[in-house]
Amino acid sequence: MLMTAISAIVVFGFIVLFHEWGHFITAKMTGMRVDEFAIGFGPRICGWTSGETKYSLRAIPLGGFNRIAGMTKEEDEDPEYEYGPAYERAYYRRPIWCRMIVIVAGGVMNIITPILLFWGVYFCTGINEPSPEPVIGMTVEGMPAHEAGIMPGDRVLAIDGKPVAVWSDISAAIANSPVAHDVTIQREGTEKVVTLTPVEKDGRMLVGVTGTIETRPAGFFESLGVSVEHTVFILGRMISSLGGMFTGSTPASEISGPIGVLQMTGEVAQQGILPLLNFAALLSLNLGIVNLLPVPVLDGGHFVALCLEALRGKPLSEKVNNAVQTFGLALLLGLMVYATFNDITR
Repeated sequence: MLMTAISAIVVFGFIVLFHEWGHFITAKMTGMRVDEFAIGFGPRICGWTSGETKYSLRAIPLGGFNRIAGMTKEEDEDPEYEYGPAYERAYYRRPIWCRMIVIVAGGVMNIITPILLFWGVYFCTGINEPSPEPVIGMTVEGMPAHEAGIMPGDRVLAIDGKPVAVWSDISAAIANSPVAHDVTIQREGTEKVVTLTPVEKDGRMLVGVTGTIETRPAGFFESLGVSVEHTVFILGRMISSLGGMFTGSTPASEISGPIGVLQMTGEVAQQGILPLLNFAALLSLNLGIVNLLPVPVLDGGHFVALCLEALRGKPLSEKVNNAVQTFGLALLLGLMVYATFNDITR
């Protein structure tokens, strides 16, 4: 339990740090004043001041925030506000394009972070690639190969008397052939013949085996390229799954809340640092996608409001804005309750 808690704090703290840093650095770059950069909520544990900004670590490690001067018109025009109504570095007084950049920067950083994590992992540990050797890496329980007694490490020598030289020969031999095959395997120097009858799944003939994986070193730039490709691939799958929840093709029961994420973090942490880094990358991507959705309260919703302000030439009225924010908050709370219910029932 302690390991789960520590792992969750480290992972969430890391993700939040990069998210808030995205808002922070772009606010500075666009001329805004950042009064405080904080990790966590609640009472302040420790901190320091550098220049015009206070940096603090707070007691509840489940989030973070940037306190940017003049985030609202009401604050900006308050005569008791520390910097006065003429303070041009307030968020509200900056051009819309500046505010747009600051708003989306947190989510964008959560998408960039996995690239950096995967880059480090690939550069330090190498890149995994399927081996061309016709050696069984894994069998799927309940599938023909598993039922026939084929085991990881077995080398396939021939199928129906035809020699097998590379892994692709196995796929070619059973691809469109739903008949029994005599498969010659070698295990610890001993040859054995087993009979396999492929089964059809999703229009393909399968026996339930995968090949082995080999790891090769990767250079600095190659590992960066692979990390970008991997991140884009996962991002596409996540967006597809998210869209599937609206169309009904992806079960909504797969949604996990804080309890489920906490449990998964603890389980992954027990597997080692590399699985935990990969899991942190996935969580970061999830946070980035969700945060950029055009839902009120989220950064994506604020971005939409800024787009409307640019089109109308003025921001939404306080009444409309409050109603929209209340709706967004209710929607998020409802989703949180549903996700937590899913976690408990699982």
